[in-house]
Amino acid sequence: MAPLLQTSGPMAALLLALSAIFLFPELSHAKHAGITRHYKFNIRLQNVTRLCHTKSIVTVNGRFPGPKIFAREGDRVVVKVVNHVQNNITLHWHGVRQLRSGWADGPAYVTQCPIQTGQTYVYNFRIISQRGTLFWHAHISWLRATIYGPIVILPKHGVPYPFIKPYKEVPIIFGEWFNADTEAIITQALQTGGGPNVSDAYTINGLPGPLYNCSARDTFRLSVKPGKTYLLRLINAALNDELFFSIANHTLTIVDVDAIYVKPFDTDILLITPGQTTNVLLKTKPHYPNATFFMSARPYATGRGTFDNTTTVGILEYQKPNSSHPSNAIGIKNLPLFRPSLPGLNDTAFAANYTRRLRSLANAQFPANVPQTVDRRFFFTVGLGTQPCPKNQTCQGPNGTKFAASVNNVSFVLPTTALLQTHFFGQSNGVYTTNFPTNPPFPFNYTGTPPNNTMVSNGTKVVVLPFNTSVELVMQDTSIQGAESHPLHLHGFNFFVVGQGFGNYNPNKDPSNFNLIDPVERNTVGVPAGGWVAIRFQTDNPGVWFMHCHLEVHTSWGLKMAWVVLDGKLPNQKLPSPPSDLPKC
Repeated sequence: MAPLLQTSGPMAALLLALSAIFLFPELSHAKHAGITRHYKFNIRLQNVTRLCHTKSIVTVNGRFPGPKIFAREGDRVVVKVVNHVQNNITLHWHGVRQLRSGWADGPAYVTQCPIQTGQTYVYNFRIISQRGTLFWHAHISWLRATIYGPIVILPKHGVPYPFIKPYKEVPIIFGEWFNADTEAIITQALQTGGGPNVSDAYTINGLPGPLYNCSARDTFRLSVKPGKTYLLRLINAALNDELFFSIANHTLTIVDVDAIYVKPFDTDILLITPGQTTNVLLKTKPHYPNATFFMSARPYATGRGTFDNTTTVGILEYQKPNSSHPSNAIGIKNLPLFRPSLPGLNDTAFAANYTRRLRSLANAQFPANVPQTVDRRFFFTVGLGTQPCPKNQTCQGPNGTKFAASVNNVSFVLPTTALLQTHFFGQSNGVYTTNFPTNPPFPFNYTGTPPNNTMVSNGTKVVVLPFNTSVELVMQDTSIQGAESHPLHLHGFNFFVVGQGFGNYNPNKDPSNFNLIDPVERNTVGVPAGGWVAIRFQTDNPGVWFMHCHLEVHTSWGLKMAWVVLDGKLPNQKLPSPPSDLPKC
């Protein structure tokens, strides 16, 4: 989708440059120069039919998936959001660093109050030192089931990719389709304390594919030419499932994850968690093949009791020589059809081996600025637990309890006003406390036999850090209610994944194996099932920053927390005042 309006011309450029220097002094350097791209997002209901089931869903501009945001590194993006539905809305620009623009980050009751019915809010942020693929999505309750779309970030004009220039670029976004209303699903689950109903299908660009009932026509088709290189921009926008992906009889070259270049490597299968993006090069066969090929995705769901175990499929088809039409435009029955072989649903070994292959490009042009020393160390347990069933109520969780999830035994409770606003105006008293535990309050054998008491506490607790603190965080999965992989997403920062392993983290032995040279840089990382992951980042961005599991059910159960990064001493190290149209609670 092209921008609705672009600010250009000598006068506009001057005004834009002056405003950028005034608001963001650190952006005055020429390398950040760019244009402003304007979009208008109308949140409205739209009837959509999948699996022979029609329902009214919340969309952006009536589209499912939503429109593409296109920008170059250094551009400013301005999105005017108008809410025409009864639901409260916020939008999050997943993976965008939001340097000193935390008011535009989007998680409800963390950086902003929701946009209420009939209200408007303008998200205003700049793309700084990022290029690749990110995405945007709703960040309130389960509305991101239908409200999501790609963010495509090209390098600056004249700056080439550090890999072969692709013939064509194609966004491919994975999602989930629920026949039922997702808001009703999570509301019921939280009331009963049990697990929510799972999706009815996975989707590729909103389409389930031919393996689902009544969906042969609802299939994404990618038409390609022989001997060409295509850049596939893969995005996992699914609510609750990590996904394996493969294209039959074709090799994929991984070149970028989470809008950061990596050392290229070839693979037949990749793993992508909710919240992650992966750019891959697909080199098509040199000659026209008399066949079509499935592009398949199905879940990696180790340890989970209930999940959608189906497979979504798109079709890769070659254009015949001297033809602009695909070889198999009328169906998939005319030509031989090849299907990829995907790992088992609980193939943790494949998941670990794949993620270990990811390395930052780490060259002179794109260095990996890994913190070599650490100012603050944290150890967080992440996993499921339980909470007591309210009196005079029957609960469907383990042994009559309610399912809960926690970080260091704290199940995070969102406040009724925005954390960032209370922090900025010094009104946090009674809203949150700053005593989030930096280590588990009740140590146990995290990946062994679970403790007898699986209850977790409630609270709105945060960690406060000075500006420019180097942080090392080890996140440890727990085996309570079953070991699971948890894709943890950190807002406002990228981080380096310096280590990972299975079993319990050993602070005396494991750090000696950390990679401090070329670790992969991400915004979302999977904590291994029955294992741990270690990350490092620098607190160079003042504000309040959410960190949570990107499995929406776990976030709903409380697997989330927030970091408060204080202002630095210099003017360009301080959070600016909120915009005048910031929504009120």
